[in-house]
Amino acid sequence: MNRYPAIRLAWNGGVLLPWPDSLMAVLQVLKGMTPGQQFPIQGEKAILGRHPDCDIVLDVGAVSRQHAQILVIDSNFYVEDLKSRNGTFVNGEQIRDRHRLEDNDRIKICDLLFTFHRGRAHQPGAVDSAVAEMVDDGGPLSGSTVMSKLDLDKSREGQRYTVNAEAKLKALLEINNSLASAISVDQVLPKLLDSLFKVFLQADRGFVVLQEREKGPLIPKAVKHRRPGDEETIRISRTIISQVMEGKQAILSADAASDERFDSSQSIADFRIRSMMCAPLVDSKGRALGAIQIDTLDQRSRFQSEDLEVLASVAGQAAFALENAQLHEAALRQQALEYDLSLAHKVQQGFLPSAPPRVEGYEFFDFYEPANQVGGDYFDYVFLPGGRLALILADVSGKGISAALLTAKLSSETRYCLASEPTLDGALNRLNAAFSASGWEDRFVTIVIAVLDPQSHEVCLVNGGHMAPLLRRTDGTIEDIGEDLAGVPLGVDADYEYKQHTMQLQPGESLTLFTDGFSEAMDAKNDLYGLTRLRDRLKLSSESVQQLGSLLLADVKTFVGQRSQSDDMCLVCFGRQKN
Repeated sequence: MNRYPAIRLAWNGGVLLPWPDSLMAVLQVLKGMTPGQQFPIQGEKAILGRHPDCDIVLDVGAVSRQHAQILVIDSNFYVEDLKSRNGTFVNGEQIRDRHRLEDNDRIKICDLLFTFHRGRAHQPGAVDSAVAEMVDDGGPLSGSTVMSKLDLDKSREGQRYTVNAEAKLKALLEINNSLASAISVDQVLPKLLDSLFKVFLQADRGFVVLQEREKGPLIPKAVKHRRPGDEETIRISRTIISQVMEGKQAILSADAASDERFDSSQSIADFRIRSMMCAPLVDSKGRALGAIQIDTLDQRSRFQSEDLEVLASVAGQAAFALENAQLHEAALRQQALEYDLSLAHKVQQGFLPSAPPRVEGYEFFDFYEPANQVGGDYFDYVFLPGGRLALILADVSGKGISAALLTAKLSSETRYCLASEPTLDGALNRLNAAFSASGWEDRFVTIVIAVLDPQSHEVCLVNGGHMAPLLRRTDGTIEDIGEDLAGVPLGVDADYEYKQHTMQLQPGESLTLFTDGFSEAMDAKNDLYGLTRLRDRLKLSSESVQQLGSLLLADVKTFVGQRSQSDDMCLVCFGRQKN
């Protein structure tokens, strides 16, 4: 009887977890998070949500702390919504009660999409489980029939192979010719096995196992049989592969079927393996990417020590080709990401004003630069009835694409609220209620809006948790405006009532609105630019608002020097011309 039955394994954030086949199920990510990632369903109940104590943690802001649960009842699986804010959907329909799950059902939670699988879901890029299967089959490798070992660790000095020069040359030429044009992992591995079967005519089977990430699962990626009728499932010894990779040693077993290490192993005994070789794939940095194993059933055609040296040489070439293919694929992904970010940058720029407004008797200056290609700062000019002009400046928490998407929504919502409400404080109250109801639980927005009436020269201000605008008087003094009436950021309290502040703008006076990318800009010594220096810069004499903004921007750039920008920067200045 086999003492080491195959253990079914599921991928869960870098951990392999055993689970009985009879009750095994997984959720596989289709959209959001890491596509292809699998979450095993274990026990009678699995809670999904944003809270760290959930069985399946979905670290996405729109997901409720405890969003939904999957239950096992009488060997059936059910999904149930836990009164979440944004609901749970199965195959496009929102569920109201406990819903029985069928294989390949699609479960949508906010922007996350999963498929439900009874049993094991297919590992992306892996060989089908009907062809190859990893098994746990016991303790450390015995030396009873191990004829030879070779160190393949590139950090060890003195590595030499004494194999027949003609055989080695043949192997290296074969693999070079086969792999020269391979630019993807899926191309490299089948070509590798084809090459080995041409070099080792006695080989009956071969396979390649890879570990795609550090401490990740070992996944069979390619399998080859010599004879068409021998396509039984290959049971691959996890212990052998792990030991070969950890020790970075190629091994040769003369008669694997009689090796005491394999006495009860299906992976050997079931297939009457008489001789096998296994070599690690060690990259240029000395990391084991995986392993190659080939074996034979013919007792008269066992592998010899010189064969192991050839396999070790081939493994080195294969690791180099595999590393290049992985780098190529990473470069393609990076290229696609950069293209998407470039397009997103253009789209975001399209949301921003193309030029300052023209209002008789007033001057304007604005500047926007994200820390990355897209960012979470936002400004806008909106003309209102009666010739009034709203100037908006906001800062969404966080940076990057998620913050940029939120600024797009904020832009349209702000315009709608300003057009719908007769008062500025009413508009911000409505905007806050709409934002709070959108489910952005871990996001907030600081915002300041100034509405200018160029006829009366009145400026009405409302502040949602942002830094107070700075008023520059004609004598150079600087005042914080409306600081005592500044409310909480959007999304913090849906019922908060904002208050507005009204002032008169005199000839030659100006207001400066800015985000913390200016005040918190850092130099090479990690010193902050700071509000004091910003105020001192604004005090200096300027001929116009354009000059005021340009000098402030230049001073910040000079202070930062060669240090990379750490936060989005947004600046809006406007002022009344002198008589």
